[in-house]
Parts: sequence; C-alpha cells; structure tokens
Amino acid sequence: MDIRKIVEDLVECFLNAGELAIELREKGLIKKIKQDNTPVSNGDLEVNKLISKEISKITPEIPIISEESLENKDKSDLKNFWLIDPIDGTHDYINNLEEFTINAGLIIANKPVAGLINAPAKKRMFYSYGEGNSYELYKGKTSNLGDSITKNNVPIRFISYSNKIKPEIQKIYDELGVKENIRMKSSLKFCVVATGEYDGYVAEPRAFEWDIAAGHAILNHAGGQITDFDGNEILYGKPDFKNTSIILKSKTIL
Repeated sequence: MDIRKIVEDLVECFLNAGELAIELREKGLIKKIKQDNTPVSNGDLEVNKLISKEISKITPEIPIISEESLENKDKSDLKNFWLIDPIDGTHDYINNLEEFTINAGLIIANKPVAGLINAPAKKRMFYSYGEGNSYELYKGKTSNLGDSITKNNVPIRFISYSNKIKPEIQKIYDELGVKENIRMKSSLKFCVVATGEYDGYVAEPRAFEWDIAAGHAILNHAGGQITDFDGNEILYGKPDFKNTSIILKSKTIL
C-alpha cells in the first residue's frame, strides 16, 4: 500500500469538499437535530458523500466508518479502516464561524498512519502520511510542519474545548507547567498543536474516534505525541468507537 500516493491523491478532493461546504453554507443550510441531540446539516451529508466516494474509489478494499453513516459501525475487530468526520464543529459551520474542519484518518493495524484535515474557512489544509511527513498547504505553499517547530522558550499554552477547566485537567496543566489556555473547537486544535502554534490539549474521555484520528496522525507525523492520561498509546477500533482520555503534546515541549 502506497500511503503517500493515497493521501496526495485525496488532497484535491478535500480542497473541493471545502469549497462545497462553503458554497452550501452561503446558499443557506438545511439543519436538523440528530437522535443524540447534536446538529447536522445538508452540508455535513454532501461533504460525506463526496469524500467517501473518492476514498472508496482509491482504496476500495478498506471499509469506511463515518460519523454521518451507519455503514460498517456494527463490525467488530476492525484492524484496517478509514475514520471520517465530514464536518467536525458543525455548530461553527452552521453559525458562520471558522473553526470547522473536514477529516479523514487512515487506520492500519489499529494505528493512525495517515490524516487529512481541511479547515476551509481558514484556508488551511493539513495532511500526513508517515513520520516526518506532516504538511500544511496554505496560500499555494506547502510546508513540512516538523521542519518549522522549535523548542518552547515562552509560557506553555494549551487549548481546551471549554472555558471551564475540570479539576483532573487542571492537575495535568499544573504538572506540565501550562500558563495559558485558549478555547478552540473541532480538530483544528490538533493541527495548531502539530504546527507548534500551541503546545498541547487535554480532554477526559469524550467524543468518538472519527473526531481525533486524522489529527492524531498529523500530530504524530509532525513530531508530537498523543497518549491517554496514563501515558498509554491511543489505538482505534474500540467498542462503539469511543475515545479514551487524551493528552496532546507538541514537539515544542517534548
């Protein structure tokens, strides 16, 4: 399997999916509330169709698990599969904000080996396909994330999904010497930790594997690290695709 070719062949599709997401939003989205009380729009569903079709064409033998589809979610003991979150940060997407992303992570032997994340409203496209091969495409220029990261000589800054920091997370902040915290939604947080713009992110068990797989690959391949609270490796294909606790660390603090 040529993972580099698979990813590079998908970059244009993800850029097109970003354009589609913005176009549909400008036309006016059709919004619904799912059974889990979270929002979904026709934009989520159309982007899911577009990227799933292209991924299936390029890797027909690899099953796809998507947030917006029931297909394959009843399978157990999956080892090799795609995890797709067509719009992560739907709240931002439907409310004309910028932090939503389009995501796909390739899992081989239960580990993330490639990731693609497009943040179309910010015009930032991230992708990776192996150690030392994590990239950002911005304004027509491609840069290797690992090449531009240096050790941190300023106060350590973390990201959180909420302004209210829970005690178990504050304890980790204190242990790591975190001095500043900023709220950020969607998988964009993985990307800005991978670039070294921020130094890390901590979350208790929440969300699903498709929320983190692509960002996990991009961060790891940029020289960063993701573990659970006990320092264990994060693996994929868990029951119901539920996440464990996670700690992201940029190369800046490793």
